[in-house]
Amino acid sequence: MAFSEGEVDRYARHLVLREVGGPGQQRLKAAKVLIVGAGGLGSPAALYLAAAGVGAITLSDDDVVSLSNLQRQVLFATTDVGRLKTEAGADRLAGLNPHVTVHAAPAVTAANVESLVAGHDLVLDGTDNFETRLLVSDACVAAGVPLVSGAIGRWTGQVGVFHAAPCYRCLVPDVPPDAETCVAVGVVGALAGVIGSMMALEAVKLITGAGAALSGRLLIYDGLNGDSRTVRIGADPACPVCAR
Repeated sequence: MAFSEGEVDRYARHLVLREVGGPGQQRLKAAKVLIVGAGGLGSPAALYLAAAGVGAITLSDDDVVSLSNLQRQVLFATTDVGRLKTEAGADRLAGLNPHVTVHAAPAVTAANVESLVAGHDLVLDGTDNFETRLLVSDACVAAGVPLVSGAIGRWTGQVGVFHAAPCYRCLVPDVPPDAETCVAVGVVGALAGVIGSMMALEAVKLITGAGAALSGRLLIYDGLNGDSRTVRIGADPACPVCAR
């Protein structure tokens, strides 16, 4: 897969990076990535993956841009208020990197999740509800597609990589009855940038084969105290999804 002169210049810092180089950049160009949720986490993740040269990005969401989104959803501008996030996001990414193909897709449901995941090499989930996270995780396990999952609330965020076992359902077997949302408890805007960028970093590592991804591990970041820790996630031998 050849690069144009403009692409060589655009990706110069990757091409000289030992862990990426030409072969890694070619893998990025050939990759098809699904981003579920074009919100606080999906925004920075999409921007960095488009900038990195991921060949095809699918944005899955059915929400419209609201003024309250702009505190953390850096994919959008004030002039995008009222537009579909997928349409506004596709325009922004095309302006950032014309070599990337961006597809707009509806939000994930139980009826369409398998068809949305199909055909992608990697899925990033930045949604803010457990029902969708579990749907996406189950579909990724069934399709054999790696999943990068992120979540934020207040001042704390987390990111993990799931591929086969353990799956996200091993970490969260059921929807917590007292689950909090950013609407209810708030979130500092820059935290979305930190965790969304970490998700993009894990995606680049997975696609290029560089370094050690957070597979089977969860990185927890405390933005208020400037601290982080990584914990291992055990595979549940009774998991109804990945233990079958």
